[in-house]
Amino acid sequence: MSKEIPAQYDASKVEDKWYSYWMENNYFHSEPDDRESFTVVIPPPNVTGVLHMGHMLNNTIQDVLVRRARMQGYNACWVPGTDHASIATEAKVVRKLRSKGITKKDLTREEFLDHAWEWTHEHGGIILEQLKKLGASCDWDRTAFTMDEDYSESVIDVFIDLHEKGKIYRGERMINWDPAAQTTLSDEEVIHKEVDSKLYHVRYKIVGEDEFVTIATTRPETILGDTAVCVNPDDERYTHLQGKKVMVPLVNREIPVIQDDYVDMEFGTGCLKITPAHDVNDYEIGQKHGLETIDVLNADGSMSEAAQLYIGEDRFEVRKKIANDLEEAGHLVEVENYKNKVGFSERTDVPIEPRLSLQWWVDMDQLSKPALDNVMDDTVEFHPAKFKNSYRHWMENIRDWNISRQLWWGHRIPVFYYGEGHDDYVVAKSMEEALPKAQEKSGNKDLKASDLKQDEDVLDTWFSSWLWPISVFDPDYIRTGKANKELQYYYPTKDLVTAPEIMFLWVARMIVSGYEYMDDKPFDNVYYTGIVRDKKGRKMSKSLGNSPDPLELIKKYGADGIRMGMLFATPAGNDLPFDEKLCEQGRNFCNKIWNAFRFLTMNMEDGEKYEPTLEINNEDISDRWMAARIQQTIQEVNKDFDNYKLNDALKKVYSLIWDDFCDWYIELAKPEVYGEKIPVDKLNTALGFFEQLMKLLHPFMPFISEEIYQHIQERSAEEALLISEWPKTDDAKLNEDDLKLFSTLQQMVSSLRNIRSEVNVSPKEELDVLISTKEQSTADALLRNQLVLKKLESIQSLTISTQIDKPKVYSSSIVDGNELFVPLEGLVDFGKERERIQKEIDRLEGFLSGIEKKLANKGFINNAPENVVELEKKKKTDTEDSLAKLREQLKDFEE
Repeated sequence: MSKEIPAQYDASKVEDKWYSYWMENNYFHSEPDDRESFTVVIPPPNVTGVLHMGHMLNNTIQDVLVRRARMQGYNACWVPGTDHASIATEAKVVRKLRSKGITKKDLTREEFLDHAWEWTHEHGGIILEQLKKLGASCDWDRTAFTMDEDYSESVIDVFIDLHEKGKIYRGERMINWDPAAQTTLSDEEVIHKEVDSKLYHVRYKIVGEDEFVTIATTRPETILGDTAVCVNPDDERYTHLQGKKVMVPLVNREIPVIQDDYVDMEFGTGCLKITPAHDVNDYEIGQKHGLETIDVLNADGSMSEAAQLYIGEDRFEVRKKIANDLEEAGHLVEVENYKNKVGFSERTDVPIEPRLSLQWWVDMDQLSKPALDNVMDDTVEFHPAKFKNSYRHWMENIRDWNISRQLWWGHRIPVFYYGEGHDDYVVAKSMEEALPKAQEKSGNKDLKASDLKQDEDVLDTWFSSWLWPISVFDPDYIRTGKANKELQYYYPTKDLVTAPEIMFLWVARMIVSGYEYMDDKPFDNVYYTGIVRDKKGRKMSKSLGNSPDPLELIKKYGADGIRMGMLFATPAGNDLPFDEKLCEQGRNFCNKIWNAFRFLTMNMEDGEKYEPTLEINNEDISDRWMAARIQQTIQEVNKDFDNYKLNDALKKVYSLIWDDFCDWYIELAKPEVYGEKIPVDKLNTALGFFEQLMKLLHPFMPFISEEIYQHIQERSAEEALLISEWPKTDDAKLNEDDLKLFSTLQQMVSSLRNIRSEVNVSPKEELDVLISTKEQSTADALLRNQLVLKKLESIQSLTISTQIDKPKVYSSSIVDGNELFVPLEGLVDFGKERERIQKEIDRLEGFLSGIEKKLANKGFINNAPENVVELEKKKKTDTEDSLAKLREQLKDFEE
């Protein structure tokens, strides 16, 4: 036993000390061996990111799972790493350059990439260092980065492989365009928000007539790209327009009126403007009817020359101007306020623009079937399972994946063009490999390297991270097709912990790539966390200023306090309404544990040898009960882990330590004579229990548990708590009779304390207590263990029997069918007690009246759920029983 036990628990000193100790002893590192692996790969945060509350929650959950698995004897391997985050990182580099008066256009691609790498080296990895403060037990030797040379090669290998299989193709299609980042986005990177818009009703003159048709649009700036007006063929209001043309306002261009049943006759005026270059559905109608496509927007969201008007002006400024100009020209009929959904870029938070563009695509229809089937049959299990429904819907309606991005930071697309034709390209890793391929494909042996031009675009970041569970272990596998020792051992991984919002961006795609390349799932389980929200229910974000600094919280409450506070309030898949009081509760728990441990150490005699043990005194109900409660909790916690109910598991451990061990067991361990020390045997048992408790606590609160575990006994590096054995289940120790008996004793102690409170009797005042039991066996058991009552309550005399004469004046309570009486003569002022009882009778009569009115209400009886009605009936019965008892007591006082 280490003798130096500080009076106060100092989280900052303890946490730094033990994290350094764990790192120095290489406890987090894993190598393949003969044990079963338990592998977790971190959802790689952006390389330029910093720790936020969502990271805190996600990584705490991963650490809990990994630490427990390590204690269970698995070869636990938690792979950390970061994602290069093309859009986000490039935007930050561009901003930094702008602050120095440099634009991206001023630089060559190579010069820009030098700046991007400089930024990455300066800021990359900060978040991983911050995770160490949280206690994350990652295998830091395995830290990966999606732009590492070998990892990058695996990404290119996949592009080449899928292209050769015909599963990657080049095509011109309507895409989502981010005018701020000036790149395409996948559908999953577009966030749809409800916004306050305006619906503009605009008149189009019918060519050759003095009549007009009116259309309604929320985007009047795109009128300049209209190439048709469309009506529903069943709409009798517009049958006279068949074969006619109308004039586009302001630019006076003639366009046809076409008919298509796509048009909703109930929306707006029933006439729809068709702008094939700027709307997905309009594009499909344009293709169907052979319409011209006029792109009126530049890449930055300004008006192009094709618009003829407002050239170079921002789209939103033009929206205001064109409304005024339409009104002045007599084309604007009305403007009404209107709520609609608008797509915003997930990365830059600007409204996206649908745009026709030639891009690279993955044919997901060919790849997706195994990824759907193996989730629906629970080969890959989702926790909670409710997320299977949205996964199935997305996979059954999956669209091809646009994987090209108009950026410089990222994995450059390995395509080399040798001509202007659609198929005048070859796919190769390098110019050296591309040249002979291009010579052969073109039939031109005189082609030189200078005649080739590599595609300027990079691959979507998710196209690299979908290989994460494979390439972090064997980046050469895609090329060689032969798994190395590590991939064979660690794949498939065990648990993935992530947020539902990237289910399609990342989770689904990893499952797709797993079955495509490994013919196996990438992980057994997916645990979906909720979103961390503030007390108002808002998602935490920098822009709202409602997100605390995680590192400041750790300084204030300790990492263990933060971990407990967050886990306490976050069932799988449910959002966490964060409140700093949760962290305070976690810190208070640390202090409670520390004070309990200090109390035990203060009972130690100098020179005495203490050896913690799980051997108990079978004559001591508190020992038998505590052993049973620990065993009961071990079994329940194991079930909770199996079902990924980590918050339930933590609550059980919390209750076991705070309520059972600290508030009951330690109290009963105290000597009967004040000033004496706890006997050595009892103290050894208490310390043995404490070791078990620290093992159960360790995955959740690793620092304080290791600190106390190391204090209990002197230990070698091979005996650290982090690598100790998870508590075993032992049905022999789970004595249900002891649990029931002790529960009865606990309730009796609580009842005596309630009686004292009700009749205002001091805790020091000794009571006469009579307990009437129905069974002699119960009386015998209570008599054998009456010391529990006497140690925890001031009792002058205690009578336990099946035959008890009720005192003349008393207060009583029923516990598990046993009636407990406390005679009140000489203890209380009868006048005040009569007044107290009468007030309680009055209160309960009012309460009963309300219940009776509710039960007399036929509407309530007929419409309320059956269980609710039954609950009200039970309340009525219980209240009547309490009133009868109080009235009987009142009579005794009046006599």
